[in-house]
Amino acid sequence: MPLLLVLGYVWPEPNSSAAGWRMLSLLQLYRQQGFRIIFASAAEKSPHRFDLSNWGIEEASVALNCQSFASQLRQWQPAVVLFDRFMLEEQFGWWVDEVCPQALKLLDSEDLHCLRLARQQAFSANRAVTTADLRSELAMREVAAILRCDLTLTISTAEHRLLTGFYQVPVSQLLYCPFLLDDATVDRSVSFEARRHISFIGNFRHEPNWQAVLRLKQLWPALRARLPGVELHIYGAYPPPKATQLHAPKQGFFIKGWADHAAQAFRDYRLCLAPLSFGAGLKGKIIDAMRYGTPVVTTEIGAEGISQLPDFSDFPGAVANEDGALLNATVALYQQQSLWQQAQDKAPSCLAQFSAGLLQPQLWQRIEVVQQQLSTHRAEAFVGSMLKYHHHRSTKFMAQWIEAKNKLITQEPQECSDAK
Repeated sequence: MPLLLVLGYVWPEPNSSAAGWRMLSLLQLYRQQGFRIIFASAAEKSPHRFDLSNWGIEEASVALNCQSFASQLRQWQPAVVLFDRFMLEEQFGWWVDEVCPQALKLLDSEDLHCLRLARQQAFSANRAVTTADLRSELAMREVAAILRCDLTLTISTAEHRLLTGFYQVPVSQLLYCPFLLDDATVDRSVSFEARRHISFIGNFRHEPNWQAVLRLKQLWPALRARLPGVELHIYGAYPPPKATQLHAPKQGFFIKGWADHAAQAFRDYRLCLAPLSFGAGLKGKIIDAMRYGTPVVTTEIGAEGISQLPDFSDFPGAVANEDGALLNATVALYQQQSLWQQAQDKAPSCLAQFSAGLLQPQLWQRIEVVQQQLSTHRAEAFVGSMLKYHHHRSTKFMAQWIEAKNKLITQEPQECSDAK
């Protein structure tokens, strides 16, 4: 039985973030192909993590900057190693190349961190994204990690275009892999008349979500004045005190916090309002809203990778960037049933592009071809080989220096610290 080793940045929390349930969909892809799977991480196990043992997946703890990982690799001998975010490739990639050189190296970028940072910098400076923003140190690190891997799973068509066009990453090293939905149907069980109020959901630890909450707080008085009696309910994992302090029931502004299931944040609501000012990747909240038949009002950032038309006419809701346009669209969709119904009717075709039944065979065929022709595939990726040669040596020597330092500090040669 071939082995898939997943090196996770965190343990999957599908009810906390879209990244969590995306990881589960990738694990499911390999489960269906009969792989034995080990999920390993240096992170602490959180109370909200998914119990992987329910799927027969083994869990393992790994130490950073420690020879113990090499010993684990020799024991496991994975056929495939999947890095969850580029930082894991930076930390563990050289070990994999040294101990298991024939293992297929996959990188799940989740979303492009460098794109999110570029947009955040532009947002903070109240300006458009520049070429300099996209050429940040983080971009150099992330694109280098992509080039060192055999295949990188890109979550949106927009990011795929950016990688191939702006960053000149060969198409042969990229694989478009969006969210994989086992059920891509729309739940229409709750009618327009039976729905009330407006919702938003997002992990509060994710800065784009927090800034969206602050923007909602700013927009809400004007919106409530035009929609008397309507409430805004904000859900999300890990709300900090600064978020709960925004809770204002008398103004109809509710910080609900943790949602046990996405249905709680969408099924009975008439609209989802997601004024995202920056970010990257696909937005799980918008996918979930479509699944529960809830039209969405969002920005171009929010609709990116979901709408495939330049004018967003295929989007199940409304797309606008300016505050006034967002307010007008929200009021219109909330009050006009015919407009609302038209938006909901667009959800099935939007969701169909993320159907696991359609995507998984294509994904698996591509992965198998690369694995079967791995030597040729790598020989054609000279830039990646060059980056691997130089980066792995520097990373290797740094890790060995940290390990030696930790041993001197602890005076326990057999123990390894998780210090980076």
